[in-house]
Amino acid sequence: MPPLLFVHGAFSGAWIWDAKFLPWFAEHGWEAHAVSLRGHGNSEGGDRLHDFGIADYVDDVLEAASRLSAPPVLIGHSMGGLVVQRALAKRRFPAGVLMASAPPYGLMSSTMGLAWRSPYVFQQMSMLMTFGERAFDPDAIRRAMFSDKTPRDEAAKYDSRMQEESRRVLLDIGGWIPFPVLPPRDTPILVMGAEEDLLFPRAEVIATAMALGTQPVFMPGMGHAMMLEQDWQLAAERIESWIAATVAAPVT
Repeated sequence: MPPLLFVHGAFSGAWIWDAKFLPWFAEHGWEAHAVSLRGHGNSEGGDRLHDFGIADYVDDVLEAASRLSAPPVLIGHSMGGLVVQRALAKRRFPAGVLMASAPPYGLMSSTMGLAWRSPYVFQQMSMLMTFGERAFDPDAIRRAMFSDKTPRDEAAKYDSRMQEESRRVLLDIGGWIPFPVLPPRDTPILVMGAEEDLLFPRAEVIATAMALGTQPVFMPGMGHAMMLEQDWQLAAERIESWIAATVAAPVT
């Protein structure tokens, strides 16, 4: 069976997978790893975060993948989903999973949509992007990341772990990308959306799936951070069943 390599989204690090997903997949017989992209988590480059572009993050994923026992299935969340799309376009991997992924054509549509859906969350996300983790209302970020059924004290556990994101990366993907980099059509890809995702709602997920030549699946009652939601195990089970059916079954 192939190993699994999890790629985090903007403003976070590998810790977002370590909280629940990595132990669960390991217990179910998978070789599971997560990478903190440069400038994130415990990786080097925190003092030069804003120098890094999206291509640097793709290189990080390719480097991490090259150190594993075999080419892994790449699993990316949010911005990490776009990183995974580009990694799949540069090197052959068994499959990819995109969780609440940024679309291949950039963030312009989703960002403008967020300004309409929730002006306050849009404003606070802009504050986070511009001034860092000390300049935003944590409650607004919780609304962006979680569904209403996630207890506030549970969501608050992760507030202090949020961090700045590279302004260069946000410039790379923040507008409209007219000629997006797409994986080969014969690479199996699971496009998974969250029904209550404020950042990448249903229409964005459908558009991503169409661009990649596949059909999306949606997790009911979940917000953007599916791997931390109350029903996170349902998302993990859905991913595992798809990988097992598509690539290989795990060995316990």
